[in-house]
Amino acid sequence: MSREARITRTTKETDVKVTLYLDGTGKSDIYTGIGFFDHMLTAMTVHGGFDLEVSCKGDLYVDGHHTVEDTGICLGQALSLALGEQPIMRFGSAFVPMDEALGFCSLDICKRPFLVFNAVFGNERIGDYDSCLTEEFMRAFAFNAGITLHLRSEYGKNDHHITESLFKSLAYALKQAIRPAGGIMSSKGVL
Repeated sequence: MSREARITRTTKETDVKVTLYLDGTGKSDIYTGIGFFDHMLTAMTVHGGFDLEVSCKGDLYVDGHHTVEDTGICLGQALSLALGEQPIMRFGSAFVPMDEALGFCSLDICKRPFLVFNAVFGNERIGDYDSCLTEEFMRAFAFNAGITLHLRSEYGKNDHHITESLFKSLAYALKQAIRPAGGIMSSKGVL
């Protein structure tokens, strides 16, 4: 069974299209109008080992919030749809260094969405990307994918490196968690 999904979401603020193929090779075609965010999604794709296409036309004349959040919503929905009811390993964790920064992610794809986000940024912006939008993306993604998601910056000084270590640690944790399993990974027999 193919583990892929297409999601389209159109509002007065954004028009988002996402295509996700979980058993890919890390290919990406991403355009949101926010260069740094495109870079983070591309890194996540490469290190997660899935294929991802994202096209977003958002109200960037306001700011990047709607674009980043709505992309997170669509990517979360796509992950949930692509996984369906197939048994997966469910849990994943990863530490990822990025020069002086170290990011950590631990997650459970369990249909019980939750986010714990612990990272401090020294600057309001990274290029044309508001630093605070990393947490907004992670929340939208986790809640729409049904993931209990814990992310923590262990340390770091450069906001680019801190953010990239978080996106990459998410990618490696997802890679572990979405692996097929022989049965439902729960003592209850259901998630």
